[in-house]
Amino acid sequence: MEGGQVPKQKVLFICVHNSARSQMAAALLNQTCGEFFEARSAGLEPGTINPLVVEALHELGIDISKKTTQRVFDVWKSGQIFQFVVTVCSEAEAEGCPIFPGITSRLHWSFDDPSKFTGTHEERLERTRRVRDEIRAKIDSFCEGHRGASKE
Repeated sequence: MEGGQVPKQKVLFICVHNSARSQMAAALLNQTCGEFFEARSAGLEPGTINPLVVEALHELGIDISKKTTQRVFDVWKSGQIFQFVVTVCSEAEAEGCPIFPGITSRLHWSFDDPSKFTGTHEERLERTRRVRDEIRAKIDSFCEGHRGASKE
């Protein structure tokens, strides 16, 4: 490695449709502490990216409008090694995730699913922002823990 750089740890975020929670988590981790981590996302039954998520992340200067969804089993079949696999769906949904080879840590962070929000556009956007902010707080804590460990 050049200049003694430590290789980035790979993180995979998984939710059901890869349309909201996992997309937000990967984008926020890459933005917040991309110097330590390289994040990807995938879903059990990928759909299309939720436009409210695109809008909520755009408010933070993050553009995921060109992103596509991925099947978690396609990522699994690729054989890529992840140091962290993080499920961001319900506990029951997380049970459907494959076991990845070489994992050092599997985490579960449960967040509400924006695809299930009802109401006006503004009401659904506000709830999506809340989920975004909850994910961001979890990402900040995750990054802080890693920064502290890397200084030791």
